Amino acid sequence: MSASSEVMSALCAPAAWVAVPGAPRLTQARGELLREIRILDEYGEQRPILIPSERPLTVFVDKRELVTLMTLGAIPELLVLGYLLNQRLVERVDQIESITVDWDVAAAGVSTRGGLKDLDARTARRVVTTGCGQGTVYGDMMSQIESLKLPDPAVARIRQGTLHRMLETMRQQDSIHRKAGSVHGCALFCGAQMLMFVEDVGRHNAIDTISGWMALHGVEGGDKTFYTTGRLTSEMVMKAAQIGVPIIVSRNGVTAMGHEMASRLGMTLFGRAANRHFLCYTGFERFDSEPEPQRPAMRVVSG
Repeated sequence: MSASSEVMSALCAPAAWVAVPGAPRLTQARGELLREIRILDEYGEQRPILIPSERPLTVFVDKRELVTLMTLGAIPELLVLGYLLNQRLVERVDQIESITVDWDVAAAGVSTRGGLKDLDARTARRVVTTGCGQGTVYGDMMSQIESLKLPDPAVARIRQGTLHRMLETMRQQDSIHRKAGSVHGCALFCGAQMLMFVEDVGRHNAIDTISGWMALHGVEGGDKTFYTTGRLTSEMVMKAAQIGVPIIVSRNGVTAMGHEMASRLGMTLFGRAANRHFLCYTGFERFDSEPEPQRPAMRVVSG
């Protein structure tokens, strides 16, 4: 490990992640993540397999029904916290007194300190997005893009070798997807060190959960990289920008609106990233390229 890598590792690894002052009280309601079923395959054989759970979670804010999220249920309290922050329904974690999840009634009760001003008006206009499980953002979020400021490329950048180490970490990561498929995974990196990993039935749920974790522990995004297995849509780009992360890496591709939004924000997007392969779509100025040697052309010999 290089000296710079050792310094980065030390900066990214506090002795323990401590909640910020004024953080809400959270339950720890964990649902069953996998379910066993029997299937009949193409050989006519029956056998057991595992599939991911999926369950509704209806969010109530001060006893008012807000939204129902379809989720795996890995860390539902952080999902709800991140959702409220990313929808700009709350600005700070200390506005929330508690988040209580009860799977017996499939509900999350959010108690605020002093209520949320103009909640009805702020949630009146909805935009249905391409998020798995059908994502929703509230209309005025789209108009706030110009107010999002990311760190300068001189201080927030990534080396090709660091990107390779990130992809190797994700390749080795034990996951529900590896056991059962049908879920998306998201991770937060500081350099090549993974700080947080979560899976859910929708990629937007996974990034909301990471957003909640960052806010709860006061983790800044400027020196971080966000990884997702899902495609880079405008919703994913916007949510990463809201938590201050300027670099996103995806195993999948990018949409035209995601590309346009990232270009306007000065974000770096990598897609089709697996093993040592990647495509850098935007933000070349944040990337320290260390080009791979060109592969020799294949000769086709006929005869």
